[in-house]
Amino acid sequence: MRQKIKIPRIVKIEKIAGHKIQCMFNNGESRMLDFEKIFTQWGVSENDFEYPLLDENEFKKVKLKNYTLSWANIEIKVKAKNGESLILPYEIGADVLFELSEEIKESSKYRYGKLIKSARLKAGLTQQQLAIKSGTTRFYISRIENDKTDLEMSTFRKIVEAGLGKKLKLTIE
Repeated sequence: MRQKIKIPRIVKIEKIAGHKIQCMFNNGESRMLDFEKIFTQWGVSENDFEYPLLDENEFKKVKLKNYTLSWANIEIKVKAKNGESLILPYEIGADVLFELSEEIKESSKYRYGKLIKSARLKAGLTQQQLAIKSGTTRFYISRIENDKTDLEMSTFRKIVEAGLGKKLKLTIE
């Protein structure tokens, strides 16, 4: 069994539209950050570091750096412990961004449960019969078909090949 990842990190910026950023986090979720809403919540005004980001041209200069969102065009001056002044890009911690974001439910084209259920019904099998053939339980088959659980590739292969008698073919586009 895989361990839960405790510290959220952004692994990919998927899409930027206006002041919205769709990101993939290290737990595999795609999440939406609505910065128009966030900046309103924070009460961003002219005196704040975030103010230049209200301009979409400045906002879209966002990059992924150190597993979080970073704007090199917005400079923050901080003092190091030794008293030296440092200039850093504006960043928001990935843990904060995770909390501020909303999960995007993946469309059915990315879900395997619907595929397994369709193939099972086409083969004329009950969940119990498929479970027996693939060495698992009816309860687990039900959870998979309803996209209520993650599925490891080896289990997916076992259900498709041993349970359904089909060949698993995976493509990456």
